[in-house]
Amino acid sequence: MSDQDNGFKPELTAFTCIYCGSMAADTAGALRVSYPATVKLFRFPCTGKVDVEYILKAFEEGADGVYIVACSIGNCHHVHGNVRATKRLAYARELLQQIGLEGERLGIFYMSGSQAHAFAAAAQEMTERIRRLGPSPLRKAKERELEP
Repeated sequence: MSDQDNGFKPELTAFTCIYCGSMAADTAGALRVSYPATVKLFRFPCTGKVDVEYILKAFEEGADGVYIVACSIGNCHHVHGNVRATKRLAYARELLQQIGLEGERLGIFYMSGSQAHAFAAAAQEMTERIRRLGPSPLRKAKERELEP
Protein backbone atom coordinates (compact mmCIF):
# COMPACT_ATOMS: atom_id res chain seq x y z
CA MET A 1 0.00 0.00 0.00
CA SER A 2 1.45 3.38 -0.92
CA ASP A 3 0.86 6.90 0.38
CA GLN A 4 -1.25 7.56 -2.71
CA ASP A 5 -3.57 4.68 -1.78
CA ASN A 6 -4.62 6.00 1.63
CA GLY A 7 -2.90 9.35 2.20
CA PHE A 8 -1.29 8.17 5.45
CA LYS A 9 2.29 9.33 5.92
CA PRO A 10 3.64 7.98 9.21
CA GLU A 11 5.20 10.58 11.50
CA LEU A 12 8.27 9.06 13.14
CA THR A 13 10.53 10.20 15.93
CA ALA A 14 14.09 8.87 15.95
CA PHE A 15 16.36 9.24 18.96
CA THR A 16 20.06 9.00 18.10
CA CYS A 17 23.33 9.27 19.96
CA ILE A 18 25.75 11.98 18.86
CA TYR A 19 28.21 9.34 17.75
CA CYS A 20 26.87 6.47 15.67
CA GLY A 21 23.19 7.32 15.11
CA SER A 22 23.64 10.98 14.37
CA MET A 23 26.77 10.37 12.31
CA ALA A 24 24.93 7.75 10.23
CA ALA A 25 22.19 10.32 9.55
CA ASP A 26 24.80 12.93 8.61
CA THR A 27 26.58 10.43 6.39
CA ALA A 28 23.28 9.61 4.66
CA GLY A 29 22.82 13.31 3.99
CA ALA A 30 26.37 13.77 2.70
CA LEU A 31 26.01 10.78 0.37
CA ARG A 32 22.50 11.85 -0.67
CA VAL A 33 21.01 8.58 0.56
CA SER A 34 17.34 9.33 0.89
CA TYR A 35 15.01 8.25 3.65
CA PRO A 36 11.44 9.32 4.50
CA ALA A 37 11.12 13.04 5.20
CA THR A 38 8.63 12.41 8.01
CA VAL A 39 11.38 11.27 10.40
CA LYS A 40 12.18 13.78 13.15
CA LEU A 41 15.65 13.32 14.62
CA PHE A 42 16.53 14.08 18.23
CA ARG A 43 20.18 13.82 19.25
CA PHE A 44 21.31 12.67 22.70
CA PRO A 45 24.83 12.41 24.10
CA CYS A 46 24.13 8.66 24.31
CA THR A 47 21.03 6.57 23.64
CA GLY A 48 21.36 5.42 27.24
CA LYS A 49 19.96 8.88 28.08
CA VAL A 50 16.73 8.21 26.15
CA ASP A 51 14.32 7.90 29.05
CA VAL A 52 10.96 6.12 28.82
CA GLU A 53 9.35 9.51 29.46
CA TYR A 54 10.81 10.88 26.19
CA ILE A 55 9.54 7.89 24.24
CA LEU A 56 6.02 8.23 25.64
CA LYS A 57 6.08 12.01 25.15
CA ALA A 58 6.87 11.52 21.45
CA PHE A 59 3.68 9.48 21.08
CA GLU A 60 1.74 12.03 23.10
CA GLU A 61 2.98 14.75 20.75
CA GLY A 62 1.69 12.89 17.70
CA ALA A 63 4.34 10.40 16.59
CA ASP A 64 2.97 7.28 14.95
CA GLY A 65 6.20 5.41 15.66
CA VAL A 66 9.41 5.91 17.62
CA TYR A 67 12.79 4.30 17.20
CA ILE A 68 16.30 4.54 18.57
CA VAL A 69 19.46 4.45 16.49
CA ALA A 70 22.25 3.28 18.79
CA CYS A 71 25.86 2.22 18.54
CA SER A 72 26.44 -1.43 17.80
CA ILE A 73 26.35 -3.70 20.83
CA GLY A 74 29.88 -3.83 22.25
CA ASN A 75 30.83 -0.54 20.57
CA CYS A 76 28.99 2.06 22.65
CA HIS A 77 31.08 5.14 23.27
CA HIS A 78 29.62 5.20 26.79
CA VAL A 79 30.19 1.46 27.29
CA HIS A 80 26.63 0.26 28.06
CA GLY A 81 24.38 3.10 26.91
CA ASN A 82 22.94 1.11 24.04
CA VAL A 83 22.12 -1.77 26.40
CA ARG A 84 20.31 0.68 28.72
CA ALA A 85 18.41 2.05 25.72
CA THR A 86 17.39 -1.48 24.72
CA LYS A 87 16.05 -2.21 28.22
CA ARG A 88 14.17 1.09 28.39
CA LEU A 89 12.65 0.51 24.98
CA ALA A 90 11.44 -2.93 26.10
CA TYR A 91 9.83 -1.37 29.18
CA ALA A 92 8.23 1.39 27.10
CA ARG A 93 6.89 -1.28 24.73
CA GLU A 94 5.20 -3.01 27.69
CA LEU A 95 3.65 0.29 28.80
CA LEU A 96 2.33 0.97 25.31
CA GLN A 97 0.75 -2.46 25.14
CA GLN A 98 -0.90 -1.88 28.53
CA ILE A 99 -2.64 1.23 27.19
CA GLY A 100 -3.67 -0.47 23.96
CA LEU A 101 -0.97 0.65 21.52
CA GLU A 102 0.99 -1.87 19.50
CA GLY A 103 4.49 -2.52 20.82
CA GLU A 104 5.65 -2.72 17.21
CA ARG A 105 5.39 1.07 17.10
CA LEU A 106 8.78 1.07 18.85
CA GLY A 107 12.05 -0.08 17.35
CA ILE A 108 15.79 0.00 17.90
CA PHE A 109 18.58 -0.29 15.36
CA TYR A 110 22.31 -0.64 15.96
CA MET A 111 24.89 0.76 13.57
CA SER A 112 28.10 2.69 13.20
CA GLY A 113 28.40 6.26 11.99
CA SER A 114 29.51 5.21 8.53
CA GLN A 115 26.38 3.17 7.82
CA ALA A 116 24.35 5.66 5.81
CA HIS A 117 22.45 2.94 3.96
CA ALA A 118 21.63 1.14 7.22
CA PHE A 119 20.28 4.40 8.63
CA ALA A 120 18.07 4.93 5.58
CA ALA A 121 16.95 1.29 5.67
CA ALA A 122 15.98 1.62 9.35
CA ALA A 123 13.91 4.72 8.59
CA GLN A 124 12.24 2.95 5.68
CA GLU A 125 11.60 -0.21 7.71
CA MET A 126 9.94 1.77 10.50
CA THR A 127 7.90 3.79 8.00
CA GLU A 128 6.59 0.62 6.35
CA ARG A 129 5.89 -1.03 9.71
CA ILE A 130 3.89 1.96 10.91
CA ARG A 131 2.11 2.32 7.58
CA ARG A 132 0.81 -1.25 8.05
CA LEU A 133 -0.32 -0.45 11.62
CA GLY A 134 -1.98 2.82 10.65
CA PRO A 135 -2.04 6.15 12.48
CA SER A 136 -1.49 6.14 16.21
CA PRO A 137 -4.75 6.53 18.15
CA LEU A 138 -2.92 9.12 20.26
CA ARG A 139 -2.17 11.16 17.13
CA LYS A 140 -5.84 11.07 16.16
CA ALA A 141 -6.83 12.21 19.66
CA LYS A 142 -4.32 15.07 19.51
CA GLU A 143 -5.65 16.17 16.10
CA ARG A 144 -9.23 16.16 17.46
CA GLU A 145 -8.03 18.18 20.45
CA LEU A 146 -6.60 20.83 18.11
CA GLU A 147 -9.74 21.14 15.97
CA PRO A 148 -11.69 24.40 16.45
